[in-house]
Amino acid sequence: MRKLLLYATLCGAALLPLASVHAEDDATARAQRWQVLSHAIFGNRPVQDGHDMLSLQAPYRAEDAALVPVAITLKQPAEVKGLYLVIDNNPSPLAAHFSFGPDADPHEIDLRVRVNDYTDMHAVAELQDGTLYSVADFVKAAGGCSAPSGQSDAEALQGLGEMKLRLLGDYAPGKPLQVKLLIRHPDFNGMQMNQLTRLVTPARFIDSAEVSYNGTEVFHLETGISLSSNPAITFGFVPKAGGQLAVVAHDTDQTVFRHDFDIPGPSS
Repeated sequence: MRKLLLYATLCGAALLPLASVHAEDDATARAQRWQVLSHAIFGNRPVQDGHDMLSLQAPYRAEDAALVPVAITLKQPAEVKGLYLVIDNNPSPLAAHFSFGPDADPHEIDLRVRVNDYTDMHAVAELQDGTLYSVADFVKAAGGCSAPSGQSDAEALQGLGEMKLRLLGDYAPGKPLQVKLLIRHPDFNGMQMNQLTRLVTPARFIDSAEVSYNGTEVFHLETGISLSSNPAITFGFVPKAGGQLAVVAHDTDQTVFRHDFDIPGPSS
C-alpha cells in the first residue's frame, strides 16, 4: 500500500508543466520542480546539501536515452541506510529506492535508467538517524521512456527472468566485494509502441527486488518504469565466508524470479 500511495503521489507531481523546466539554464524552474517532488517523496522532512556525503555521475548528453548509465558514490557508506534516485522530469520520477541490510557495502551503486526529457537527477542518501542529503546532476536526453525495444514483444520476453552475476574483484573474507547483476526483463513501461502492430505494449516491469547473502539481507530495491530494459545493477556486499548470493525479483505480473549465485571462498 505504501508503494501504491507513493506512485500515486508522484504521478500527481508529474502532471506539473514540464516545458518550463526543459531549458538547461532555467535553474529556478528546475529548483521549483525538485521542491514539489521532494515534498511528494519525503513530506516535510528537510533535504540538505549532500556534497560531503555522496556524488552522482551521469552523462551530460546521453548517447541512448533508454540506457543512461548512472553511478552514485557514498562517501560515508556506514552511516547510510537508504538511497533514492529521482529523475525529476520522468513520468514516474522515483526511479529507485534502495534499503540496505547488514551485509551491504553501499559505497557505490551503478544502474541504467530511462530518461524522458532534459532533466535534473537527484540522488538522496538517508542516514541511520533519518537525515536526508541530496546531490543533483543535469542530463540532456529525451524520449527514453517511449523508445521501442527494437524487438517484437515475444522476442523481448524470451529468457524472461534469467540472471547473470559478475564479480568485479577478488574474494577476501570480511572485505567488500563489488558485483554486477544482470536481469533479463524488457521492463515494458506502458509507453512503448510495438513497431509491428503499432499498438502500445502493456506495462510489465520489475517493481522490486531483494538480495541476500547466506540468508542476511544486502538490500531491498523498490523501482518502477524508469529502470531500463534488462536491468544492470552494480553493488557491493561483504562476504564473511564463501556462500550464496540470493536474488529475488518481482514484476507487475506477480511473477517471481529467483537465482542463487555461488560466491567461492578463497582458493586453496
